[in-house]
Amino acid sequence: MKRFLSLLQHPLTKGLALDDPRTTVLRQQIVREKRFLWKIYREWSCGIRDNVPAGPGRVLELGSGGGILREFIPDVLTSDVMALPQIHLVASGEALPFDAASLKAIVMTNVFHHIPDVGAFLRDSARVTRVGGRMVMIEPWNTAWSRLVYRGLHHEPFEPAARDWALATGSGPLSTANGALPWIVFERDRARFDAEFPEWRLASITPLMPLSYVLSGGVSLRIQFPPVMYAFVRWLEEMMPQRLVAMFALIVLERVALPKRSIE
Repeated sequence: MKRFLSLLQHPLTKGLALDDPRTTVLRQQIVREKRFLWKIYREWSCGIRDNVPAGPGRVLELGSGGGILREFIPDVLTSDVMALPQIHLVASGEALPFDAASLKAIVMTNVFHHIPDVGAFLRDSARVTRVGGRMVMIEPWNTAWSRLVYRGLHHEPFEPAARDWALATGSGPLSTANGALPWIVFERDRARFDAEFPEWRLASITPLMPLSYVLSGGVSLRIQFPPVMYAFVRWLEEMMPQRLVAMFALIVLERVALPKRSIE
């Protein structure tokens, strides 16, 4: 299987290390050139944009280097853990360089499952996000179907049985991953999430896209499905039981005020 996938690897990034900044830059080019894949990213970006609340504060995107969100939220503050073209700042999600309550939203696409210490991230993101603000993300999701795909066709670890939330550190930020981490935190360990991070309320989880990304070949494979088929594929997917077969989920958290402690 590994040899088969090697033959299908996209020529732009073939031979480059996953954590090489050039890989991220080239993957953004791949998203733009593979029009079926671009339609997926466009739909994801619109879903994120539509969940950003109105009102004061900036919108911060984490992991901006390989994405296109700036085309849909023009005033988004872009960031990444590596110095890359067209980003505003280099920053780690575990120690965000912002004042308390200065952001109205933190958004990301396929980033949460790369964060080594999601506990530190959830705490610091709550600090910098104002009450009423949101965290909005597109992430891999765990279903019987997605486990087959991610374990058989994808380069990242996908371990829904992982005992805790910490990630084994890879050679760099992109090789450090567990694709099942969002499902672990927000579904399997929901009680723990609610207890440890009361500043965040899980507003919604929308499972989606059991087929689209596979047919697109993603950013890693040279496969290209005809873009004219996108609307039909999305219609077909909507007929499917998403909670049983989805490969991704749109996850929305809302920053809430903690109840004031009574004074004895």
